Amino acid sequence: HVNNCVFECVKLAIDVGYRHFDGALMYYNEHEVGQAIREKITDGTVRREDIFYCGKLWSTFHPPELVRLALERTLKTLQLDYVDLYIIELPMAFKPGDEFFPKDKNGKCIYHETDLCATWEALEACKDAGLTKSLGVSNFNQRQLELILNKSGLKHRPVSNQVECHPYFTQPKLLEFCRQNDIVVVGYSPLGTSRDASWVNLKCPPLLEDEVLVSIGKKYNKSPAQVALRFNIQRGVVVIPKSFNPQRITKNFQIFDFSLTDDEMKLMEGLNKNIRFVELLMWSDHPEYPFHDDY
Repeated sequence: HVNNCVFECVKLAIDVGYRHFDGALMYYNEHEVGQAIREKITDGTVRREDIFYCGKLWSTFHPPELVRLALERTLKTLQLDYVDLYIIELPMAFKPGDEFFPKDKNGKCIYHETDLCATWEALEACKDAGLTKSLGVSNFNQRQLELILNKSGLKHRPVSNQVECHPYFTQPKLLEFCRQNDIVVVGYSPLGTSRDASWVNLKCPPLLEDEVLVSIGKKYNKSPAQVALRFNIQRGVVVIPKSFNPQRITKNFQIFDFSLTDDEMKLMEGLNKNIRFVELLMWSDHPEYPFHDDY
């Protein structure tokens, strides 16, 4: 049921005007996403070059000899010849194998030696082979970005860093570092997150109930969600809102017919609580856990 929903939602999104799709092998839905994209190409709504698909290298595929295999698996599932962007999903390597979340007998995740530069070189080879147009990262802190930026013999720079970003977690320092290095920040959870305690920090109140967002929304006849998305767009942050609700998929796109004033932007920047919804604490003892650092 969920997968048919993915298929229909992606087709609707393309009809509404979305062109950027943020995917991953480990979302278990690349087959449906690819099918929807191909159907909209076949019916003439879009061409392949109109679509921007981002795929992700999962943590069990960090060893250089596994990188291309993982990307080829994504391409085979999508039935596409290339992705537009391929990114390292997390800077933490896990034990390679069939399990996405390898665990020992105590239920603890089994880590693997992480060599981000070696993984990056394997990604560069994928770009040279035409399997992806661009390369990027996700959940990297400044130190981890610098590892790659300062790597000797760097061939292709990371074009993006996908991180949590919304009015309660505005990432000013990381944003500034990325701007200085021509790295686009892609903000995940731009509307906050679901309230799933297994992976979400519930100390943070629900973003979309914030009074500032509600009141600014009233002024423009927009929802708090639309205001939150507009806020990031105006700061140059790419947003990837996730929704399976046709009304909200449509609404989330209707953010290009208004703009926030400088005062409203400052007001919203002031909402920053510097609290993450997505802390990934279950991996906080990994040597490359990214969130110990300030940014």
